[in-house]
Amino acid sequence: MIKGREIATAAFTAVAVLACLCARADAAQCGSTAAGFEAWKGQFAEEARAKGIGASGAAALMQTNYAPATIAADRGQRSFGLSLEQFLAKRGAATIVARGRGLKQSQAALFASIQQRYGVPPGPLLAIWGMETGFGSQRGNQNMLSAVATLAYDCRRSEYFTEQLYAALKLIDRGALSASTRGSMHGEIGQTQFLPKNILAYGTGNLDVAANALSSTANFLKAHGWSAGAGYQPGEANFAAIEAWNAASVYQRAIALMGRQIDGGEGSAAH
Repeated sequence: MIKGREIATAAFTAVAVLACLCARADAAQCGSTAAGFEAWKGQFAEEARAKGIGASGAAALMQTNYAPATIAADRGQRSFGLSLEQFLAKRGAATIVARGRGLKQSQAALFASIQQRYGVPPGPLLAIWGMETGFGSQRGNQNMLSAVATLAYDCRRSEYFTEQLYAALKLIDRGALSASTRGSMHGEIGQTQFLPKNILAYGTGNLDVAANALSSTANFLKAHGWSAGAGYQPGEANFAAIEAWNAASVYQRAIALMGRQIDGGEGSAAH
């Protein structure tokens, strides 16, 4: 009886391994040039339909184009290697802080409402808004879906952007985004630049509307451990939530510093 069970188990395992290998062989293959992109799209669309993506999402994927500008941007993020002082100067931190302080006053009711709901004060939200899009003035003009599809196809970060692509296709199926939605080089959209997976998880309405984008950003930070009233400088409790927003250390420290200055704290680097 035990021997028969062992044979059956071994046979089942062999079948499972074979199925896995076949699935891998049939899976859409990443590439490092534009040459394989069209074939990859067809393969990925089949996989997407099998995983529940509808006709709208699949059709939108098939309309995408390989985005060489996105690849160039992904390879050339040199500003994240600068010192904090250099990064702040390059990103116009003094201007962000000055405008952020003005918006904190003129939009006091909005920021009070957001802080009451999510526990996040105005400073870091305004710093992120200013850093990401210059308070909405530079939201990008790339085709969002082509950018995300290109990065899902590109072997460098295929796994990460495959998740983003599935999220984008779900949003298109729902009518929340379209095949023509414009965004930044990596497919981020809206006033504070959300990738599709984060739109699904934390988005609150149309992210081209500042109030929605700021609420969504606060929602993201709260979901990543933001505690009302705790500090958000390096080493303090809420800095981890800022780290979750962007992986670059210099970006994280810049947001913390500018946020403190906007909120009325001291800090010399952006004066």
